[in-house]
Amino acid sequence: MPCRCLLAEAGEKELAQSIAEYVNTLDEDIRADEELYRERLRICGGCGRLLNGTCLKCGCYVEMRAAVITNRCPSEEKLW
Repeated sequence: MPCRCLLAEAGEKELAQSIAEYVNTLDEDIRADEELYRERLRICGGCGRLLNGTCLKCGCYVEMRAAVITNRCPSEEKLW
């Protein structure tokens, strides 16, 4: 059964590490602060369109999308 979870929880350790490196190297001017980032991931975690760390609406890795302050949720509901 597919996992409705984030990559780190799905066992995709190497990919999750690469994404974490990407997030950590984002310039502070464009990176969401830790509180906002965690809140976005919490919302994604409760969304039925999350599958193995990927948003089924747009195909992005949610950890990457949520890390950029100007990015928004791609769903019609604009959850964040």
